[in-house]
Amino acid sequence: MSTYLPTLKQLQYLVALEEQGHFGRAAETCFVTQSTLSAGLRELESLLGTMLVERTRRVVRFTPLGSRIAAKARRVLREAEELADMARAAGKPLSGDLRMGVIPTIAPFLLPRMLPRLRAEWPDLKLYLREETTGAACDSLHRGHLDCVLLALPYQCGDVDTLKLFDDRLYVAFPGGQVIDPPPRIAPDAIDETQLLLLEDGHCLKDHALAACNRPELRSEASMLGTSLHTLVQMVDNGLGVTLLPAMAIRAGILRHTQVVAVPLDADHPSRQIALAWRRGSPREREFQLMAESLISAAALDGMST
Repeated sequence: MSTYLPTLKQLQYLVALEEQGHFGRAAETCFVTQSTLSAGLRELESLLGTMLVERTRRVVRFTPLGSRIAAKARRVLREAEELADMARAAGKPLSGDLRMGVIPTIAPFLLPRMLPRLRAEWPDLKLYLREETTGAACDSLHRGHLDCVLLALPYQCGDVDTLKLFDDRLYVAFPGGQVIDPPPRIAPDAIDETQLLLLEDGHCLKDHALAACNRPELRSEASMLGTSLHTLVQMVDNGLGVTLLPAMAIRAGILRHTQVVAVPLDADHPSRQIALAWRRGSPREREFQLMAESLISAAALDGMST
């Protein structure tokens, strides 16, 4: 075996530069100076005997071979991280660092209820949270930036394993006073498509809401305006339309200090599934299962459906 192999640090520099497209930003993500990162990349190119990156004043451009090597380097770095994960998993479970992605329609409503329980059960766990839309979180998971993701299904997240935590029912929310005697449930056919307000593209709750209603015309007629559920609630409270909200948001008090009324959606599949996802084959799979079991127990105590 050749003793002249790239170091993990050099591969880290290469991957960071490809992701950031800028030497300065890449150096910041690696917590080194720009000159240190540049020198490390020059050493890597010298070791491999080929140019990986074309350097100009304005543009960082990878050569075709450089792009292929960067993709391989990303896999090598992930494998190296999994070596450490394997050793950690063999010792004390759910200890040390764990990076979890959480989607915006879950994070502010579920985490305040769940985190105290996780801290109590696993005091040696250092949980680093990153809020991202589902697509971005799944991409970060596969790139190795995240260890697991708390998301809502159905969603095609790639080659992952998932464990369902509980069902999160959808509610129809409308301005108070709009209906004098609200029914106990509202069928999708009763929703005026011209009044329906949904989250903008990138939020999977929009697709879950449309799928639950099973009315194809809603996709073209509904207004995709909201950047967050809190924004949608304020729009509804001001008489601009109706929307669909998950039960966890209502339970967390999103309607507090508003006149908005929420009634369960009466549909064949009126819920989204909250689940924990991780890369298939991860050496920390047993840890994720333990975390999921803890979250399921917490959800049951909090009165969420399972």
